[in-house]
Amino acid sequence: MRRHFILTAVGKDRPGIVADLSEMVFGLGCNLENSNMTNLGSEFATMMLITGQGDDLEDRLSLACKHLEYAKEMIIFIKPVAEGASPASHPEGRPFRLHTMGEDKAGIVAKTARAIASTRGNILELNSRLRPAASTGTLLYEMDLRFDLPPSADVEALRKQLRAIESDLHIDITLAPA
Repeated sequence: MRRHFILTAVGKDRPGIVADLSEMVFGLGCNLENSNMTNLGSEFATMMLITGQGDDLEDRLSLACKHLEYAKEMIIFIKPVAEGASPASHPEGRPFRLHTMGEDKAGIVAKTARAIASTRGNILELNSRLRPAASTGTLLYEMDLRFDLPPSADVEALRKQLRAIESDLHIDITLAPA
């Protein structure tokens, strides 16, 4: 029986960290189906969806992760995932993309995510970064979201909430169908 797991790992960024993790997955006879990996400051973080066979796979995976944690000074979490599990989006959900840009201020993610949630939207992916403005060096916060809205969602009500966030935080928000 094919089993699915989410593996989350964090460790000090260094050459070879992706090789260590992917070799462990391969060594267990597993397949890395989907992943997100990024450098966060001086740390490296990843989330992977892995699959494999065997009734003892969770035990073998746990043991291999403990070894890697000890040998490479990482923190690794494993979570079994139900077969055939899918995002909480409505099956007929409408895909959207949202982009924000502006001076870094507290509340950008929280307020934007709450506006999407208020329309029963389901965020599928969020990426953000700080970068200095070319002319002034002021730190700008940039965020990209990919989400689904149910067919019954009021897109104009969401746009109105987003305009209020733009005004309140003095940022630019672009919403478009994906």
